[in-house]
Amino acid sequence: MNMITFMFTLSLILAALLTTLNFWLAQTNPDSEKLSPYECGFDPLGSARLPFSIRFFLVAILFLLFDLEIALLLPLPWAIQLQSPTTTLIWASALLLLLTLGLIYEWMQGGLEWAE
Repeated sequence: MNMITFMFTLSLILAALLTTLNFWLAQTNPDSEKLSPYECGFDPLGSARLPFSIRFFLVAILFLLFDLEIALLLPLPWAIQLQSPTTTLIWASALLLLLTLGLIYEWMQGGLEWAE
């Protein structure tokens, strides 16, 4: 019996043993807290039509915007090695400038103020 077969057999035995122990030792006494749904701090039994704060969605959109910015700028070190790195740097700078201007505009409009 070679080493690979031995290791495979040993891992199967160990997996079966751990699965059996899990079913044998598990505590199966559910109470009302364990059976109730969890909804990120919201009352799951209340009304589902409560309005959300628009600030929450604004922060989420800003996060997605700057996450997209990072995804667009990640290949920049490899793009500099292209035949025209000046064009690549101009486009990257334009993207950063546009996003920075958008952030400044949002800041001036008070969109980043959480407390009203």
